[in-house]
Order: sequence, then C-alpha cells, then structure tokens
Amino acid sequence: MKTQPFTGHSIEIIIGIVTPKALEKEVMKALESFPNLRPVFINATPSTIAAKMTIDLLNQLEVILFTEFQTYLKAKHLFDFAIPVQYVPLMGTGLYRSLFLIKNQYDVPYFSIDTVEEKYIQRVLYDLGENNYEFKSFPQYDHSSTVEAIVGFHRNNYEKLGSIAVTGIQEVSLRLSELDIPNEWVTPTYQDLIVSLERALLATEARRNKESQIVFGIIDIDKFDKATEKYSTEHEVQLFKLKFQQMMLNYTKLLDGHLINSGGEEFSFITTRGIFERETRGYKFIPLLNSAKSELGVTISIGVGFGRSAAEAGSHARLALRQSKELGGNVCYIVREDQSVIGPVDIITDTQYEKYDLSITDAQLLQKAEKAGMSAAYMTKLMARVARHKKYDYTAQELASTLDITTRSAHRILLKWMDANLVDIVGEEKITYKGRPRRIYRLIFILDEDEKNESDAG
Repeated sequence: MKTQPFTGHSIEIIIGIVTPKALEKEVMKALESFPNLRPVFINATPSTIAAKMTIDLLNQLEVILFTEFQTYLKAKHLFDFAIPVQYVPLMGTGLYRSLFLIKNQYDVPYFSIDTVEEKYIQRVLYDLGENNYEFKSFPQYDHSSTVEAIVGFHRNNYEKLGSIAVTGIQEVSLRLSELDIPNEWVTPTYQDLIVSLERALLATEARRNKESQIVFGIIDIDKFDKATEKYSTEHEVQLFKLKFQQMMLNYTKLLDGHLINSGGEEFSFITTRGIFERETRGYKFIPLLNSAKSELGVTISIGVGFGRSAAEAGSHARLALRQSKELGGNVCYIVREDQSVIGPVDIITDTQYEKYDLSITDAQLLQKAEKAGMSAAYMTKLMARVARHKKYDYTAQELASTLDITTRSAHRILLKWMDANLVDIVGEEKITYKGRPRRIYRLIFILDEDEKNESDAG
C-alpha cells in the first residue's frame, strides 16, 4: 500500500537531490508520490561535493536532500545553507536488508561498519535475534573523516578478522571492491526514501505556511459511568469533573489552544498544526494519556482531526475518536486532511515509539478492513512487521504469532479477510510430519501498485 504524504495542490517546490548516480532510479520512483516536488539531481560524493555544489545552484533550490550521510556532513561544513537541508538516515529497512544479505552470503561472524551509530547496530542485531555476530564501527565520525580513512578502517578489520565491510558510502564500497574486500553498500529502500522526502517537504517554506492550519481535537473519558462509580456522592463526582477540566485547561494551554466543554465527559480543543506537531514531537508523545491515568485513575480516548476548514477538521476528529474508542481507549488517533490515518498513538516515551512505528493507512481501506473484522490494532501490528521485514505472505500460525492470538482465531480472521478480498491464497507450505499442508496467505491490502502488478503477473 502506498503512503500518501502531503503534496499540496499547485505549489511547485524545487528540491536538490544529492546522490550517487546509481540511486537516481530509486529516488525517481519515490518522487512519484510527490507530484509538486521538482527534482534537481546533483551526482556528488564526499570527495566531489565542494565542486558540484555552486552558489548559483543553491539559489535555485528550496530544500536539499542527501542520500549519503558523509556527503551531507561535508556539505554542512563547507556551506552556510539558508534553506532546509535533510539526509536519508541509515536507520530503517535498508540497514535490516543489508545485514540480512550478509547473513545469507557470508559465513563470517565479523563485520565492520561506518555511518551508523554503534548503539543502533546493537539494537538491530537484538531485533533480528542475532547473538553470534561481532562488529566494529568507525570511530570519531565527523565531516573531517576522509574516504581514505574509512577504507583503511575496513581494510584493517578485514586483514585481522576477515570482517565483511558494511558501508553507507558508495565511494567507499567501490574502493573496497577494487581491493577485493567483500562489502555491502547500504542503500535506502523505497520506504526510507518516502519518509525522508516527506520530511524534506515538511521543512520547506511552503509547508511551513501550513502550520497555521486548524487542528480540532476531541477528548473523551472512557467508560465514564464506571469511572464515577467509586464516588459515593454527587459532590465528589463534581469535584472529579472539575479536576478533569483543570487538567484539560492545562493541556490546552500547552497547545496555545482554546478549550470547549462539550458537556459531561467530553471536551474539545482547537489549536494550530504547527504547535500540535511540535508539542507532540511529531505525533509520537501524548503525555495527557498518562496524566489522566496516573492522577485521576481514568483512561481517555483522543481523536484529532486536520482539515482545510474548521468543519472538516471537526468531522475528522470525530472519525479519529471513533477509532480510539474501538481500540479500547487510552489511545489517540489522528485523521489528516486527505483522510489518511495516523495511529494509534498510545505511548508516553520515545523508546516505545521507536519500537512500535506508527502506521499510516488509507481511511477507505481501514473502513473496509473493519467490516471484515480487522481492528486498527491488528492493522498497526501488520504494517509495522511488513515495514521492517517486507513480508507479505503468512501462514495462519505466523499470523497468530504476529497478532498474539490463537491459531484458531487466526484461521477465523483469515476467512473473513478472504471474503472481503483483503487476502489471497498463494500456495501451501509442505510440512515434514504427517498432516495437512499449511496454506500461505498474501496480504494484498498492504501491497503497493507495483507489487500488486508483480503478484498478478506471477
């Protein structure tokens, strides 16, 4: 399923793409989702960026995206940019893919790596369940690090331990290949590029103008009647309501917004998108969820809507609140102006956010899935797993493990999804012991258009 980032309507934005020539095709494919971005490709390496990046060229651009971090560091040192400058971080599916390829191609427990922090590599290996690998990362990484020094680092580790080199720099990979040193060039995947292009778009002046867009939020106490049962008198119930209202006022003040008491257990707030994005740290930090639970002993559901008008934002907020309620509460959903959905935002720390990425799904698809019995929680887990592993085919047993349900429940769910044309049977898994083969189901609702065409052709 393709992401639908905000692309505007008529404003053309000129973006400089600093990348090796070998990545232009992948970048162009990702740019198809951003029709108002007009790319200017700059084929530069850390060694050539000084000559390729001219003042005349910079004056034409509104934002720059680097596909290699070392080139980005070198450029930031050489130039005083007056426009937003972004890079594609090697902290996504591209790194997982490279480590997977190393595991399958080389029977060596050692590798050396550059461009990526050591702590992140440790976390990736933990996620992959790999305990037998040892690695060394390039030390003191900054703009002064030369290609020669990085190549020397990998060469030294290869000569001592037979390490496989993992590099985020094509120039380093090419030189290592000339030295007959086995290496893997980590390149961004389609999804990595989509995320980075959206970030670059958000950083432009055109996108900053959107910060004044209206954001409408609805906050509702979950199971209000049950939450007030512990109070023996109406006076105590009213005191509880006053405390909750004060909490809502404090949160709305944080958002520089306006609070509306819609009556009973429901409140609404109005703020602007720019403030909401900053205070929620990019839609990943909602401290109010934790405050209501720890201070008042209740859980709340939050629905937030973006829109081109107040009426549209309010309508989207109501849709988002419905999603939060259906998930059981204590979460927040966001429905954007194009009716795509972000959520569930149910975390209070950055660590958990990094562990469970937010999924973005099309509203019509979400509605169709719900009719087939697929909740937003199930879809979130599936999207997170697919984004990481690029896995679309599952047996009922694998799906049960992913969703933390019984195999019997997984079979029942898959039958409903087949009736709703959300999955297809694509084969059978032969098993060594006596018994019926396991059917393999393809999650066609997640595939993007190219992958669907390949699937149909197959």
